Amino acid sequence: MALRAASPPCAAGRCLPSSPPPRVGGRHFFRPLSSAAPAPLRKSAVCTKAISNSDGTPGTSDSPHVVCFGELLIDFVPTVSGVSLADAPAFKKAPGGAPANVAVGIARLGGSAAFIGKVGDDEFGYMLSDMLKENNVNNQGLLFDTHARTALAFVTLRSDGEREFMFYRNPSADMLLEEKELDLDLIRKAKIFHHGSISLITEPCKTAHIAASKAAKDAGVLISYDPNLRLPLWTSADDARDGILSIWDTADLIKVSAEEVSFLTNGEDPYDDSVVKKLIHPNTKLLLVTEGPDGCRYYSKEFSGKVGGLKVTAVDTTGAGDAFVAGILSQLAADFSLLQDEARLREALKFANICGALTVTERGAIPALPTRQQVADALTNVVA
Repeated sequence: MALRAASPPCAAGRCLPSSPPPRVGGRHFFRPLSSAAPAPLRKSAVCTKAISNSDGTPGTSDSPHVVCFGELLIDFVPTVSGVSLADAPAFKKAPGGAPANVAVGIARLGGSAAFIGKVGDDEFGYMLSDMLKENNVNNQGLLFDTHARTALAFVTLRSDGEREFMFYRNPSADMLLEEKELDLDLIRKAKIFHHGSISLITEPCKTAHIAASKAAKDAGVLISYDPNLRLPLWTSADDARDGILSIWDTADLIKVSAEEVSFLTNGEDPYDDSVVKKLIHPNTKLLLVTEGPDGCRYYSKEFSGKVGGLKVTAVDTTGAGDAFVAGILSQLAADFSLLQDEARLREALKFANICGALTVTERGAIPALPTRQQVADALTNVVA
């Protein structure tokens, strides 16, 4: 049975934690972590009622169509490309974390999304909670942890816009989410449950992750899976491969990059259809392979093909895959029959490709995620 906390009070249109930390000089003052007996975990980040959009239309609903599970963190991205972390003159702070990126991406596109995860009881954690709310993402499943800080990731950008990561999470709050803290009703009422593999690396989050996915599966929710390979977080490449594949057969929709296909097949050619088809399991409804500016390939039991992408100048590729996932899930949440109609699926994938392309034109993942209007304006430039 999921633990539930009473909804925190709302004041002046702002949902507040039930017992915020004291403020000094107008700012929250956070006590250092200590070995003393911990305070009870705060179970809910904000009120369950979502704010309205600026045009007066409803924001998030009590039963979001897509629930995203996993990590929410702060990315620090160099202000210039092509330098090492040590040589970077400055960094731009940006909210990130693949599942959270997807949730925000869906909301930016006019869809309904929620996020489930954990952040630290610190200024970054509160900033991320506010960011979800400001982007109309339901965050009633977001928890604060007094034992650990919000995760940080320093991301180096090579001259071609590709990334290298250095993480600070030893442990971070997202790793400490427990099964008993899950809002299972939120999961069971969704149309789509989206998750990655980062939460499978360590306990107790691994057990919570598996329980959340099982609750969704048992409720008939469509399972979307993007492994989002981050080798530095795993103890070895073999552990990463085994961990990613451990829940492979439970997913209805799987999105992987060409590089991930090669990794998961032990170095085989990711552009060979026969290699990709090895990753299709009996429950697979749709397998998607992204190829950056070249678009994506799609594989189902009935059909397969490729949809071209939009050529842009890449500034930062962080979040491009998440924007693509947000694009396709926002379409599927509105109409599952796309999975059986190849022509309409291709149109949905064209839309998703544009979402990914637009995201790489700015620094940071969440700040760069496009709106539906921005995607519509760019659609005419897509190479079919």
